[in-house]
Amino acid sequence: MLTTNAVKQKIQAGEEVYGLFCSTPSPAMVEMIGCAGYDFVIIDTEHTLVDPQQVENMIRAAEAVGLTPFVRLAEGDAAGILRVLDGGAMGVVVAHVRHRSDVDDVVRAAKYAPEGMRSLNGGRVPGFGRLDLAEYVRRANEETMVVAMIEDAEGVDDIESILDGGGIDLVLEGAADLSQSYGVPWQTRHEVVREAVRKVSAACDARGVPFCAIPRERADHAEWLAAGVRTFVLGEERGIAARALRSHLDDHRRRG
Repeated sequence: MLTTNAVKQKIQAGEEVYGLFCSTPSPAMVEMIGCAGYDFVIIDTEHTLVDPQQVENMIRAAEAVGLTPFVRLAEGDAAGILRVLDGGAMGVVVAHVRHRSDVDDVVRAAKYAPEGMRSLNGGRVPGFGRLDLAEYVRRANEETMVVAMIEDAEGVDDIESILDGGGIDLVLEGAADLSQSYGVPWQTRHEVVREAVRKVSAACDARGVPFCAIPRERADHAEWLAAGVRTFVLGEERGIAARALRSHLDDHRRRG
């Protein structure tokens, strides 16, 4: 059932907020992320094969441990936006936002009238009728977040017009795909990529739109904090798990 979006509240209050991508289609993994103390999880449906019912159960797992669930979708997936929000996601992370028209399409799909035209539904989010539906529509528009991923050179070039139209609650950088867009694949610390990310962050700051960074080294985290950024995605659970498993094995091999 619809609740207050704790992450949106923390961002508005200027508090530090931390999340992870989750690419393993497992409610237990989502629950583990919440129990570890993260504020939010981004369930990835762009790069992973996961059925809609499993996504809904991952959202339930997040709710059970006080973890705010977002879902990342591929660009142009209006039907997917509707399904994950009806399943209980507190926000959508939309990949490859390049132009203002992309944002307008997302807002139309994610928000009820008058802000958008999200199709009406009386399922699990309104508590199967426990919430007054007219009041639910109003609150859903307040609590549901639209997160735009800027991960193409076109998006960086058009960032001002992307932001100026409103409707975006958070901008998330995508340095990995940006590196490819600028012709330096996987060189996420290349100066052209870092400068593009800084340009996006500065545009957000100038317009009062929260910016979410993905620190790839400890120094990055400190640098973003000094710049006033308070929202972070600290990677993906698969990478963290793989590094921990290798480290655990290497540690025992050294002892042996």
